[in-house]
Amino acid sequence: MLGTILLIILVLILVGALPTWPYSSGWGYYPSGGIGLLLIVVVVLLLAGRL
Repeated sequence: MLGTILLIILVLILVGALPTWPYSSGWGYYPSGGIGLLLIVVVVLLLAGRL
């Protein structure tokens, strides 16, 4: 249950970090790349049954 909630929150953060708005265009893909990496780690842990 906790893993599913964490996964949903991380997906929402990943979508929110995409540089599509004018004020965030100078950020590049750094924020979404870091959050994407964290999302991949959480998915792997969920599939391995560790979370």
